Amino acid sequence: TGSLCQVLSDNKKQYSCKLKGKTRLLDLDFTNPITVGDVVEFTFDIQNNIGVIERIYDRKNYIIRKSVNLSHKSQVIASNIDLALLIVTIKNPVTSLNFIDRFLIQAEAYGIESKLIFNKIDLYDKKTREKKLKYQKIYEDIGYQTISTSIYNPDKTLEIKQLLKNKATVLTGHSGVGKSSLINIIDNKLKLKTKNISNYHNQGVHTTTYTEMFPLDFGGYIIDTPGIKGLGLIDIDMHLLAGYFPEMTYYSDNCRFKNCMHIKEPDCAVLDAVKNKLIAESRYKSYLSMLEENTNYRRNNYN
Repeated sequence: TGSLCQVLSDNKKQYSCKLKGKTRLLDLDFTNPITVGDVVEFTFDIQNNIGVIERIYDRKNYIIRKSVNLSHKSQVIASNIDLALLIVTIKNPVTSLNFIDRFLIQAEAYGIESKLIFNKIDLYDKKTREKKLKYQKIYEDIGYQTISTSIYNPDKTLEIKQLLKNKATVLTGHSGVGKSSLINIIDNKLKLKTKNISNYHNQGVHTTTYTEMFPLDFGGYIIDTPGIKGLGLIDIDMHLLAGYFPEMTYYSDNCRFKNCMHIKEPDCAVLDAVKNKLIAESRYKSYLSMLEENTNYRRNNYN
């Protein structure tokens, strides 16, 4: 928070540390040089009761979001993740299919195991339940596990706990989807702050204001994140993007051209699969939107 980090040492004690000045000034693509989950080396001044982080080790992976203040940069949410869970709600607030796809593509790109948690199902009416089932089918058909739950569903809570055991897990999603409430049910000793949904436009309320990692009683760590509006894809080569869609990878082997981008090429097996509803139209639209927002790719291919 601010210029200070809480560092968990090998001896399981926490130390307040600041980042070495030289490291703070590095020319990075991210707004934050250090993030939750980073592995570091630090020195500690007992007299002044403050530590200095001297080195940040290379990250095996990370999840990023678009920066609110600097559009050309992004913010690292968390790093060195074993499992990523996206908390999805069908209403109050709405989680779009495009947002889900961006989360899954980031996870695929970095080899992070990912799953979808459909939360607040106790609030759903018939129409909302049908929409949830439609969403689930899209992702289960391509191999992703989905879990439906609420804070009143102990059986599903136990299932989620088994997923988290002995892993570093990040929970993310829009504001108001119930991340902190779900964590409190998973481990009731954490007692994270929660709020009700805002009455104004039924938008989510920011309860978690910064990313924080917590050790779990039953083994592992859970990372609670602030609500996010947009996920970035700055590190992903757009020519490899289709390879992070499992269903597109499956059909692309039958394309006429090995370097097919699945846009307007002749004899494209992916386009045929979309036409024949073997690939969900929403997934293909997400793919195109990711390509189109990439300035360099758009300049070279859409003019």
